[in-house]
Amino acid sequence: MAKMEERLDSIVKRYNEINEEMMKPDVVSDRKTMAKLGREQNELTPIVETYQEYKQAKSEYADAQELSKEEDKELRELGQAEIERLEPLMQEYLDKLELLLVPKDPNDSHNCILEIRGAAGGDEGNIFAGDLFRMYSKYCESKGWKIEVIEAEDSEAGGYSLISFKVNGDGAYGTLKFESGSHRVQRVPKTEAQGRIHTSTATVLCMPEIEEEDFDIDMNDLEIETMRASGAGGQHINKTDSAVRIIHKPTGIIVKCQDGRSQHENRATALMTIRARVYEEHQRELDEKNDAERRTKIGTGDRAEKIRTYNYPQNRVTDHRIGYTVNQLDRIMDGRLDDLMNALQLADQQAKLAGEKS
Repeated sequence: MAKMEERLDSIVKRYNEINEEMMKPDVVSDRKTMAKLGREQNELTPIVETYQEYKQAKSEYADAQELSKEEDKELRELGQAEIERLEPLMQEYLDKLELLLVPKDPNDSHNCILEIRGAAGGDEGNIFAGDLFRMYSKYCESKGWKIEVIEAEDSEAGGYSLISFKVNGDGAYGTLKFESGSHRVQRVPKTEAQGRIHTSTATVLCMPEIEEEDFDIDMNDLEIETMRASGAGGQHINKTDSAVRIIHKPTGIIVKCQDGRSQHENRATALMTIRARVYEEHQRELDEKNDAERRTKIGTGDRAEKIRTYNYPQNRVTDHRIGYTVNQLDRIMDGRLDDLMNALQLADQQAKLAGEKS
C-alpha cells in the first residue's frame, strides 16, 4: 500500500504541475500544448479525485478508531459504527484506484477513424453496415462528438459496402476501440418473402488518429493519385480532379477521399487516414509478436473476430467477448451504448490487471 500511495502522491504532484502550466500565458496561447496538457489532465483527474476521497475516508477512519477507545459507551459505539461504515468504503476506493492505475493505451484520448464494411450476406450485410453507421452516429452525437465522413460506397439495396469516418472527440478512440471485429445480425430481410431469418455480417475497424510526429511515413512509400470524384456530392462534385487516392506500396493499403471541398482538403484527410491504417497494421504485427499482451486484451481487435450478435426477432444483443447480453436491441441501435461501452472498458481494465498480477 505504501508503494501505491507513493505513486499516487507523484500523480497528484504532476496534476498540480499541469494546472499551473495551463495558467501560463505562453501556454494558453499555444493551442497544441494546451490540448496535450488538457488530455493528460483529463486522464489524471479521476485518479486524483478518487485518491482524495480515499484519504478523507482514511482520516475519518483514524478518528473513529480513537473514538472507539473512549470510556463513554455511546462514543465507543459511535466510533465502532463509523469503523464498520468506513472499512468497506476504503476498500472500494482502493479497488477503484487499482483499476485506474492500470497502464492505459497512450492513444485512448485521441480522435479515431471507424471503417465499416458490409461482409457476409450480400445486400443485407451492406444494409446492416448502414444501420451500424447510424448507431455510431447517434452515439457520437449524444457524446457531443463530431463525425466527418472520409469515404462512402453506397449499396444499391441501401446501406454501404464501405463507409469510413473520423470521430472528433476527447477519448473517442479509448471508448470505441473495442468495436473492431465482426458484427453479426440475425433478422428477416425486407426482401424475404417466406419470413425466414437470415444471418449477415458487417465488419468494423477502429483506428486512432495519429499525429505526424508520433508515427512518420516515408513519402517515397506513397503513390498519390488525383481523379474526378464520383457519386452524389453537391455542387463541387465532378468539376475538378478533387478526389485523392493514396496507396502505401509496402503494405498495399489503399485510401480514397473525395468528400472534401477541395483536392487540398481531400489530400490532407487521405494522408491522415493512411497514417492511421499503416499504424494499425504496424501495431497488429507487434501484438502478434507479443502474445502475452494480446492475451490481456478484450478480444484481438482483428476485423475477422466475431464480437457481437444482434438478434432482431428476440430484441437481444450479445457481446461474446465478455458475455454481456441485453434484451434492448432497439435502444442499442438507437445509439444508447454507454452501458455496453462501460462494461467493455471495465472488462479490459480487469483483464489487464489480472495480466499484471500473473
